[in-house]
Amino acid sequence: MTDVVSLGSANVDRTRYLSTDRIRDLEARYDWFPAAGETVRIDASPELPALEADRYENVVGGKGANQAVAAARAAAETAFLGCVGADAAEYGVLETLADRGVDVDRVAIAADLETGKAYVFVDDTGESWIAIVGGANDAVDDAYVDRHYERIRTADALLLQNEIPVAAMERVLERLESESTRPTTVFNPAPAEGAEPLCSRSAVDIVVVNEAEYAALEEELADFDGTVVRTRGADGVVATGAVEHRVTPPSVDPVDTTGAGDAFCGYLAALVGGGAGLERALEGATVAGSTATETEGVQNAIPDRETVERTLENRNVDD
Repeated sequence: MTDVVSLGSANVDRTRYLSTDRIRDLEARYDWFPAAGETVRIDASPELPALEADRYENVVGGKGANQAVAAARAAAETAFLGCVGADAAEYGVLETLADRGVDVDRVAIAADLETGKAYVFVDDTGESWIAIVGGANDAVDDAYVDRHYERIRTADALLLQNEIPVAAMERVLERLESESTRPTTVFNPAPAEGAEPLCSRSAVDIVVVNEAEYAALEEELADFDGTVVRTRGADGVVATGAVEHRVTPPSVDPVDTTGAGDAFCGYLAALVGGGAGLERALEGATVAGSTATETEGVQNAIPDRETVERTLENRNVDD
């Protein structure tokens, strides 16, 4: 079985489903508010006016945790490495991940911190705006990754995002660069701010960016020696590197795009780590990301491997 490690964030997602007009009003009112499809880091939980949301939910999220669930749904043996706060049990963070097939035995608990939080706003069309507060995610440090380095080194694929300290990820990549064998590393620089140093590490093989992230990191990615994968929603996926690949997504009716990128990354790592060629891996990841938009939520919306394979088979027959 393919072995995947996701080193990253675990959050409690506080999701509000609002009208597009209400979200536009928030964009105009607050300087920290993200753009559509963007994830931004903020220093503290925001003070917001009373919002009459259609629905308000607290669910387990965080890009590291989400991508771990996606890899597990892609039938990979998957471990999540990261840090949660003293309130994790209140929200069932580790229990939820374990129930979804993820090994959480090595997750640290910071007794003096809260679990990271994400403030997620979803509009009538399914578009999302995300602001994160680091919390316990910021406690992932060199000592933590050194303790678990062998688990990382021996994996088939490593997933990294940008919701934990860059220094800890640089520590891992620096050590991997001296290894004769190492995992295939998939880096998703979200949020893009501060991710620049990681784009130059030789132990990073694939960088996955949406259009906003690509625009923010275009200069760094121009010098990147690996494969750059641009996810462009309904416009499809473009991968550039030694060979260019283009993948057209299946036709879907999106209701929530929040988890599409995480579903894509987790599947891509599981498929590439399992020996699939890049083109085949991109096709599977594209189907997974697109299918995830058809259900509200993130982790619960990620399709299983059987569903993705069935969609791929039907697409091949239609072609």
